[in-house]
Amino acid sequence: MRMAPENRSITAEPLTEAAFAPFGSVIDTTAVAPRPMNGGMARRFHDLAAIEVTGEGARAVIGLVEAEPYPLPLRLGLVERHPLGAQAFVPLSPAPFLVVVCPDAGGEPGRPQAFVTTRPFQGICYARGTWHGVLTPFGARQDFVVIDRGGPGANLVEHTFAQPWTVHLPGTI
Repeated sequence: MRMAPENRSITAEPLTEAAFAPFGSVIDTTAVAPRPMNGGMARRFHDLAAIEVTGEGARAVIGLVEAEPYPLPLRLGLVERHPLGAQAFVPLSPAPFLVVVCPDAGGEPGRPQAFVTTRPFQGICYARGTWHGVLTPFGARQDFVVIDRGGPGANLVEHTFAQPWTVHLPGTI
């Protein structure tokens, strides 16, 4: 008996805290009330995401990523996860970007889900162990602050799909 081929096309949905909750948290200044600082000349949006890190000698590290844009629709052939720490990406421009995640299916990635950031400077924090696609700006190059785990231990697991998935932006199929 021949089975019908699996539909390997995904359409991204708007990034919301509720929809993204199984995979981590959305970094968005609307989530908390700002606190004044520096004599009222600045506002601090505090505790927007928790960066969990585990393992002997582990520490949270901050870096900068310069990411080239991907052509769309996206051909998704690879996802990764970090079993020893969360990973956050905060854009340094108001441009949207694509976020791809997969539920865990017995140690391997399940069917991908895709999101598009909906607010300027909205970022994401992948929970520790979450399968996710690579950083995916579209339209133009984009810079990001990345906060993740440093220290000893194997904190990267990659998975290549036998057949790639195609990820579309909303309204572009």
